Amino acid sequence: MRRLGLLCVVLLMALAACEPAQQQPARQAATADNAPIQPKLPAGIDAPPPIPADNPLTTAKIELGRQLFFDPRLSADGIVSCATCHNPVMGFTDGRPTSMGVKGQIGGRSAPSVINLAYATNGVFWDGRAKSLEDQAKGPIANPIEMGTTHEAMVANLNGISGYKEQFQRVFGSPEITIDNVARAIASFERTIISGNSPWDKFQKGDAGALSDSAKRGWDIYQKKANCIACHAGFNLTDNNYHNLGVGLDKAEPDLGRYVITKMEEDKGRFKTPTLREITYTGPYMHDGRFRTLEEVIEFYNKGGIKNAQLDKEVKALNLTATEKADLLPS
Repeated sequence: MRRLGLLCVVLLMALAACEPAQQQPARQAATADNAPIQPKLPAGIDAPPPIPADNPLTTAKIELGRQLFFDPRLSADGIVSCATCHNPVMGFTDGRPTSMGVKGQIGGRSAPSVINLAYATNGVFWDGRAKSLEDQAKGPIANPIEMGTTHEAMVANLNGISGYKEQFQRVFGSPEITIDNVARAIASFERTIISGNSPWDKFQKGDAGALSDSAKRGWDIYQKKANCIACHAGFNLTDNNYHNLGVGLDKAEPDLGRYVITKMEEDKGRFKTPTLREITYTGPYMHDGRFRTLEEVIEFYNKGGIKNAQLDKEVKALNLTATEKADLLPS
């Protein structure tokens, strides 16, 4: 599994313009940076991310979203921004087992990476409670532990900042800031955080020399004996589905994951499969950040997870040798 798309976060601010796919709102400024575009993709990523018809990407909107993403004024204390928990230096996570929000409060789950979240389907967040990146962008703002404010208070605060009012006028055709347009801008920025062009991508494109012999053995183990590919599949190394590994169910107060959203018995303990892109930067691992290293993660799977009534059928003891475990590790 060496270098399985792990090397290069690309903040695609140099974007290639294309013909408008649809009309912009009538009052929006008719400028080049408000023309709908597609992000320039790194090598190895062939398919553009899906973009909602009601929120086309534009250069101006992406820039507005970038500013909002890094602005702590979206939070109650003026300290916590989206980037507090999704730091580019840490693979757009925060390096903590579980995240810290306003007033030093600690949440119950690890901050998932934003990398390649543009390709997320079937829900966003560990439990899939948000249907889209736009829905996801609204959640932390009103979460009492994370950013600790309300949508109304955050919007009122931004409406008092003249620079933002000018930008919202430019991007959305009105200086009046709304939670929906804040979410649209942040989601647009997040759709440009795309990783690719790794040795594994090159290997997949036919460059046999892109991976070492150990990495090639690891890729074979990944697909066959270890069966990682059952869940970490495709170019983004995730099936975008939910699985029960037993993680979280072994606590005094179990985290029931997807079940909290669906109330379906089979969803108890299921959490969404994260991408493995940039995985060397996104630890600690699992939704509760219990594993500091990838060696610990591999050993967890090698032992077959944590037994429970809803354990995923693909999770079973692997009986990997020490060499096989080493070959699965990135280098």
